[in-house]
Amino acid sequence: MNSHGYDHHRLSSKRKFDDYAFAFDDDQEDDGEVTLVPVRMRKNDLTHQGAHPITAVHHSSKSPAPSSSSASVVDSLPSSSSDVASSSSAACSSSRLQFFVRMISEGKTIVVQANPEDTVKSLHQRIQVMTGIPVIEQRLIYGGKQLQWEQSLADCAIQNDAGLQLVGRMRSTDHPQTWQVMDDMISLICRLCRGEVVPSSTKRIKDCLINFFTITPEDNNDSAPAHLQIFMASSAPAALHLHSYCAPIVLEFCKLLRKFVDEDNLYESCRGALGVLLESVGTSRGLMLPEIKGLIALEDIIPFVNELAGKLSRDLESSVHSSGGPMSSDVRDFTVFLNSLRSTILERVGYRIPISVEWQKEDLSNPPYGEAMEFLHAVYSDLLAKMERCLIRVGESLAASGSSEGEFLHTEWWSQYLAILKELNGISKLYPGAEEQFWMILRNSKSLLCALIIRFAKRNDDNLWLLEHKDVTDFESRRHLAMMMFPEVKEDYEELHEMLIDRSQLLSESFEYIARADPESLHAGLFMEFKNEEATGPGVLREWFFLVCQAIFNPENALFVPCPNDYRRFFPNPASRVDPLHLEYFRFAGRVIALALMHKVQVGVVFDRVFFRQLAGMQISVEDIREADPCLYSSCKQILEMDADFIDLDALGLTFVREVEELGSRRVVELCDGGKNLVVNSKNRQEYVNLLIQDCFVTSISKQVDKFSQGFGHILSNSSLQKFFFQSLELEDLDWMLYGSESPICIEDWKAHTEYNGYTENDPQITWFWEIISEMSAEQRKVLLFFWTSLKHLPVEGFRGLASQLYVYKSSELHERLPSSHTCFYRLCFPPYPSRAELQKRLHVITQEHVGCSFGNW
Repeated sequence: MNSHGYDHHRLSSKRKFDDYAFAFDDDQEDDGEVTLVPVRMRKNDLTHQGAHPITAVHHSSKSPAPSSSSASVVDSLPSSSSDVASSSSAACSSSRLQFFVRMISEGKTIVVQANPEDTVKSLHQRIQVMTGIPVIEQRLIYGGKQLQWEQSLADCAIQNDAGLQLVGRMRSTDHPQTWQVMDDMISLICRLCRGEVVPSSTKRIKDCLINFFTITPEDNNDSAPAHLQIFMASSAPAALHLHSYCAPIVLEFCKLLRKFVDEDNLYESCRGALGVLLESVGTSRGLMLPEIKGLIALEDIIPFVNELAGKLSRDLESSVHSSGGPMSSDVRDFTVFLNSLRSTILERVGYRIPISVEWQKEDLSNPPYGEAMEFLHAVYSDLLAKMERCLIRVGESLAASGSSEGEFLHTEWWSQYLAILKELNGISKLYPGAEEQFWMILRNSKSLLCALIIRFAKRNDDNLWLLEHKDVTDFESRRHLAMMMFPEVKEDYEELHEMLIDRSQLLSESFEYIARADPESLHAGLFMEFKNEEATGPGVLREWFFLVCQAIFNPENALFVPCPNDYRRFFPNPASRVDPLHLEYFRFAGRVIALALMHKVQVGVVFDRVFFRQLAGMQISVEDIREADPCLYSSCKQILEMDADFIDLDALGLTFVREVEELGSRRVVELCDGGKNLVVNSKNRQEYVNLLIQDCFVTSISKQVDKFSQGFGHILSNSSLQKFFFQSLELEDLDWMLYGSESPICIEDWKAHTEYNGYTENDPQITWFWEIISEMSAEQRKVLLFFWTSLKHLPVEGFRGLASQLYVYKSSELHERLPSSHTCFYRLCFPPYPSRAELQKRLHVITQEHVGCSFGNW
């Protein structure tokens, strides 16, 4: 692009804007940028006038009429740009754009009409016709970036009524060649971005950069910064980011900068830009992509990894002594360059992984990679040793703080530890024994690692590596990582998915609201209200979750079957097809369970191991069916443990078939081709048991499980994580997340997390209250808790895990009134009953199962 080019013979050392026709009367002179006019753009409703593709309209009481070029003049316009917009909008065409240009110095206003496909260069030319300002002295700025000549107005993504700025540069002509070099380079990059084929483009851009550094003096403290300032002001860094072909060019620029400025901000910025470009072309294939193959070599990447690893090593050492720590920008750059290096190595030698550091000496067929492997191992060993010391330091800090408030004294450093450990985990997979060493260190620092996960693992991070070895995490950290797979629940009521449910039609109406909804609409959260009830808010939503899950898993609805020995546990009913909509209901059930987890509501149901393992994509073994079908489990164990000679006598009379009873009828299913004629013996009994379990617990419910999985995945931030969500948890983890604590409610824990408003802890009503609760049955306490909070099951942490404290409020109601609750705020309200018997009578009423709900208020 040549918008900043100079005719060296025509231009004097400095130019005044009042030299340009009528544009300005002020005698302004500066070496920086001066704003000429602000530009506003909006759709034009007039048909195009005049032959020129851009029509310019000018008004000024002091200015001469425009030249008789192709511009067409309209009636005089108001001096205010807003007035211009209102006065002309009714007369414009919907297919055109209109610019309102106001001259700052005199309040003069011009209007420029253009088509979206017109180029920025043509706009500059029209402004020159109207103002006399040479094109080379104009710059149009939008969104903080300079618009380039070759771009069309549509390419610039300028919206209607967007604000642009026309600025003029009164540049010293001491460095005109530098401006010209930068403009040439940017112009060439813009052509590449439009898809044009430019011969020798990489070489030409590289030549521009070399030319730039040749022009830039090395020892002139005053002049050299001026050249670098031209580089930044010309939008060259932004242009170099635009296309993957520029990666080799930015590499050369980084190499040249490193010679001159090393750790300068400009160098670090360009190094980061190179990392972004390498990442954008796909690190999974390393440096082998056609765009950069042969232009960026492994040896080009190693120096960046080396210098960044060295900086991280020094910063980690500083963090051990609490005198500093790694910065996020350094960790990010290290990650990008390391991924390029590691991916390139894997591209070449992946089939040999893990590789000994001595591989180079043993196999001379690929000599360059031996040195790279040795270098990378040295980086790994150094950083891992430093990270081990840092984890020890974290433990010492936590022990010294002695309280949760002082847990993370150095969060600005500690927050980067997980990202560094992730990269070390990736490197460890390249070398024999390294992975075991890495996970052993984390295993020895398990509590510290879990503390870092809970405090610093975020939704946008890649946290999946942390779940490769679940023995280095605990329930709280695994739960935290699993919850990061859900979208964040929002509290903006305008974005929530609203539901109005009739209690008498709970399941069917809930199905319509959830199953028929666009999954994206469920990500923000839910707003729940029961028909003919005033209560709304989180408490009502918690109640709905509990009630709808009880309905979904009610055996009478034929969707799920409870385990014979544990009625809390369920797996899909093979005979669910009695309902024509059963598969849609399984998808609905998956959505509801995922939403309950996302909203952190304990719903009082848990999955059988068979169901859990299928959701995780795991194989089902004999031990897995113990709870689901105790009889079949016992039979299979007997067959497998039976004396071989006895079973070979065909004493059992078994063949590879099983009988299935559905809807009152029986049918025989072959477990394999020709199963009726294949007798079970000591050699094939394991295969028989495997096929029997497969048919009973996989084949028979595969469609139901698939639909449930699909519905569950709809609620995750990324549906492809559905199996990994379950793989990342133990069955017991999911039990605690769905069911909550299985321990009886502790009265002392309840009292410790309850506060009072209007009452004091020593008031007789409060004393009676806790005495009455201590005499209740376990089920009555659950009903009272449900009435109070819409939760029948506490989190696994007990009352400490609730969103807030519980409250007992003194109400001004008459003594004849029952207690009431505000479930959203965990408030229980009752008047000061005159006697213990009166309070016990009222509490007895609300702790009956059939009246323990729908008393709550918002």
